Amino acid sequence: MEKIRDREIISKINTLRKEKNAVILAHYYQTPEIQDLADFIGDSLQLSQEAAKTDASIIVFSGVHFMAETAKIINPRKKVVLPDLNAGCSLADSCPPDKFEKFINDNPGHTVITYINCSAEIKALSDIVCTSSNAEKIIHSIPKEKPIIFAPDVNLGKYLQKKTGRKMLLWTGVCIVHEAFSKEKLINISLLHPEAKIIAHPESEEIILQTAAFIGSTSAMISYVKNDPAREFIVATEAGILHQMQKEAPGKLLIPAPANEDNTCACSECAFMKVNTLEKLYLCLKNEKPEIIVPEEIRLKALKPIERMLEISSAKYSFTDGFSFSN
Repeated sequence: MEKIRDREIISKINTLRKEKNAVILAHYYQTPEIQDLADFIGDSLQLSQEAAKTDASIIVFSGVHFMAETAKIINPRKKVVLPDLNAGCSLADSCPPDKFEKFINDNPGHTVITYINCSAEIKALSDIVCTSSNAEKIIHSIPKEKPIIFAPDVNLGKYLQKKTGRKMLLWTGVCIVHEAFSKEKLINISLLHPEAKIIAHPESEEIILQTAAFIGSTSAMISYVKNDPAREFIVATEAGILHQMQKEAPGKLLIPAPANEDNTCACSECAFMKVNTLEKLYLCLKNEKPEIIVPEEIRLKALKPIERMLEISSAKYSFTDGFSFSN
């Protein structure tokens, strides 16, 4: 019965998206049925860029709140809706704007680099935004004599310090999903699969990263598994990525890295990501709410560090209804 109901909801969504000229974006951590329904699947910034290339009037962002905010920052004339406003982010929540502003003021003279996994208000306080894919390049672009504040992910910050050799002042935020991996369970599962390569997202703790054959963003992890000759992989990031990864690398054995806490899959899942459902997606498209609103003053301030990131990353862009991109 549930599958029949899902098919009915999907049919209604497909009808509505044509009627309303809507584009549906899904992050890799969304449920498989939402990923399969989406027009675009990817990382948060990548999805916002894809939306900017379309002539869609409505962006349905199946992800978490800060991702939908980024889409609105880049696509100001398009309506952006999120299936559930409770789709938050532990990492974004770990960096309150008032406390972060005080942190910046208490440490004057620093270039403020923030990971894109943060709120619009935090982006607005930043000099440059980065992703896990381009963070090294962004850091290397800052003169060596210039001190850097990096926020909000402390694990990513520590990883980047080692990669770049730059000492940075780190905000101590974390993603609870990437903090949940168990070293002991990872060792045990590696013993069961001695041929498996461990791959990890750099938001993971250093003790997990030390075991990894490859460290990279969600998109980079998928590409690595697809192109590497190994046949087995232990994947240390949110388990939702396995759906798209398996599509890209059929026939390979993908094993989710085990978490400290037992849950439905013994892996690490983001409860915030999973609050979005097919039914909520349908209702938000039907009712065109909850709508993501970013005050124009905040949007313009948050846009500047994103622009700087794109310039440093050698992306070409031009203003129309937001951005159009070519690499």
